[in-house]
Amino acid sequence: MSKTFPVFKIAPTAQQYDWGKVGSASKVAQFASASKLPGFTTKDSEPYAELWMGTHTKSPSRVFSSGEELSKHLASHPQLVGQRVADQFDASNGNLPFLFKVLSIEKALSIQSHPDKVTAEKLHAEQPDIYKDPNHKPEMTIALTPFRAMCGFRPLPSIAAALEFTPEFGALIPSAIRSSFVSISHSSQPTAPTEKAALKELFAAVMTAEESVFKPLLEALVARYSANQIIPTEAQDLPELVLRLNSQFPGDIGVFCAFLLNYITLNPGEAIFLGAGEPHAYVSGECIECMANSDNVIRAGLTPKLRDIPNLVSGLTYNASEPAKHFVFPSPFSGSSGASSLYDPPVPEFSVVQVALGADIDEAHKAVDGPSIAIVTDGSGTIRWGTDDSERLDLGLGDVFFVGAETEVSVKAGGEGLVLYRAFVEAE
Repeated sequence: MSKTFPVFKIAPTAQQYDWGKVGSASKVAQFASASKLPGFTTKDSEPYAELWMGTHTKSPSRVFSSGEELSKHLASHPQLVGQRVADQFDASNGNLPFLFKVLSIEKALSIQSHPDKVTAEKLHAEQPDIYKDPNHKPEMTIALTPFRAMCGFRPLPSIAAALEFTPEFGALIPSAIRSSFVSISHSSQPTAPTEKAALKELFAAVMTAEESVFKPLLEALVARYSANQIIPTEAQDLPELVLRLNSQFPGDIGVFCAFLLNYITLNPGEAIFLGAGEPHAYVSGECIECMANSDNVIRAGLTPKLRDIPNLVSGLTYNASEPAKHFVFPSPFSGSSGASSLYDPPVPEFSVVQVALGADIDEAHKAVDGPSIAIVTDGSGTIRWGTDDSERLDLGLGDVFFVGAETEVSVKAGGEGLVLYRAFVEAE
């Protein structure tokens, strides 16, 4: 019987959605090509949107050397997952509790949210052809390039200001709902339930507006912004966003979500976390993304796919806040020399470590009690997990590799340095 190594390369899968960056401009295509992903060829006219690294049944990764599905390999070698993680996350079948991705975004993704566990189970039971698994999908995004996104509801006073000072948006909302919302947003002592109820009523009014009402208003708004006729009291980042979204999805009600959701730009290395029921839409840029092992998305705008407005409206948290609420700030990874930064969101399924090494620098990682998947996003190097010459793996751009539970590793950068991201799970 051949020896089972705790560290080995895996072959991810590349997803081609129309919102992806085209050809070799896409980091997804760059990574897949550089790592010699089996069967992959970059076509200059086609979009490359996502690189999936994990065991999700929709598009599972494989062991690079053999072509065996990763989940089957892990099920046959349970020590690679670890008993504690297998017990906590029901992972004895080899399915990891997290899904790791690279996203390359040219065209905005849909206005969407992800269900909590109870809602996911309900939706999967009722509509398994649409909601294909019963799992929730909290997710964290770490920017690889300048990355723009809409995330979470703006503070109520900010939304109220848009209603008052952007006439096209204000006219979209029935007057009674608009007046009530503005009054509550200006209240000196509003209660959380009152604010949530007002925000839900307003959002529902936007997303269920009749085309005969919202399309003329959107056309007028786009015409005014295109002519650079911006009212001084309007937020200065909104015209560009509105025009961009409307150019990609002409006449779509989702464009008005620009007035409801926080609009942010992440610099490389900055991160956000979105829990269940948080509305969001990624607008442009490239990122590392990690989430619970699910593909459940509830959509309601900026998409040609199915829109499930009732479930989106009913499933949101309606927590309005400044965008800083969603930020994840890295901290030093325990036991490392300082070149490894830990992004640790408030969920048990995953954490992510960024390793950034200068030329010929070593970095040691202590063992964790669960499995890891990592990808090289810049440079090259080697990873070792023992003293024998066979216990090392050469790493290059786009290489994706698995690290088994309870495995200490040491990473060394090549002459041009090395940057990698490592997703892992530990039992609680």
